[in-house]
Amino acid sequence: MNERYVRQESLLGPGGQEKLGSSTVFIAGAGGLGSPVSFYLTAAGVGNIRIADLDVIELSNMNRQILHTEDRLQTSKAESAKKTLEALNSACSITAFPEKIDASSVRRLIGDADIIVDCMDNFTARYVLNRFALEEDIPLVHGAVAGFIGQATLIIPGKTPCLACIFPDAKTTTKTPVLGGVAGVIGSIQACETIKYLTGTGATLAGRLLLYDGAVNSMDTFTVKKSPRCPVCTTL
Repeated sequence: MNERYVRQESLLGPGGQEKLGSSTVFIAGAGGLGSPVSFYLTAAGVGNIRIADLDVIELSNMNRQILHTEDRLQTSKAESAKKTLEALNSACSITAFPEKIDASSVRRLIGDADIIVDCMDNFTARYVLNRFALEEDIPLVHGAVAGFIGQATLIIPGKTPCLACIFPDAKTTTKTPVLGGVAGVIGSIQACETIKYLTGTGATLAGRLLLYDGAVNSMDTFTVKKSPRCPVCTTL
């Protein structure tokens, strides 16, 4: 037994830690959500993490994007994430992609990942991830935050509603206010969903949408259903 993981191995079931060690996770975004997601997946011993983000670090990111430090301002978020995560757990392989996630790059960036974690801040990229996940039969952990509000769900192709079923007309907004702690809550939930799926332990959010309101300290889950008019999953 690896002493590093002794406090979690009994929770992950027989061979659970080994499953994490042999898994590859693609994290889309190294910002407010990508920070806690990547921290906790690396700390948990996920063997291979691929993380993509085109942006550079700005001072206005620092209230929530805890992967990064002030001395890295104006440098690549993806490369900064790699430095931080390798220092956290040297046994994990971290591959950084300082690139835009779009239809032309998504296949190469995701590579052989076993699961995709959506930590993006716009639905344009999220819909690209959603379509690719459905086409390639790869589960997708969705998360989003705005202000005090956050949401999360697990999409399993062929079994649950896809992102376009749940949010058919979502619009991309910019410079949305976000409290760092809210991103921490949702990112932590996404990390837990990823670990549970990879190890086959615990009940997941598959087929359910979790809504968190940090302003009033409430958390609820709702059943979501496939849309017969979904322009994505009904055509694949």
